[in-house]
Amino acid sequence: MIRQAVIFWGSIILAVIGLIDSPQFLTTLIIPVVLLAVVFLLYKYPPSRGRSKQPKVKPSARTMAKVAESRKTSSSASKRRKEYPFYVIEGHKGKQEDDNIPKYH
Repeated sequence: MIRQAVIFWGSIILAVIGLIDSPQFLTTLIIPVVLLAVVFLLYKYPPSRGRSKQPKVKPSARTMAKVAESRKTSSSASKRRKEYPFYVIEGHKGKQEDDNIPKYH
């Protein structure tokens, strides 16, 4: 098992050395790999979008009270029922008028 691992890693090292020594290695393999790595890193860790340029300002107590008041009024407005022009017609489907009739015959 150890002998196979040594042969495998030795051949991988020799293949890498052979690729590096070839003159076309930079243009055919390294440049696309580097570009893909840069795109992946920018996708994974995007640059900040100017958030650090604006200083953080703590809102005053009056401002927070206004915000809390506006949240209370908007939440109560959403809880109101909207009036629709539709109404429910009560039917008799599924209702038994006589209790003596069993549900399943």
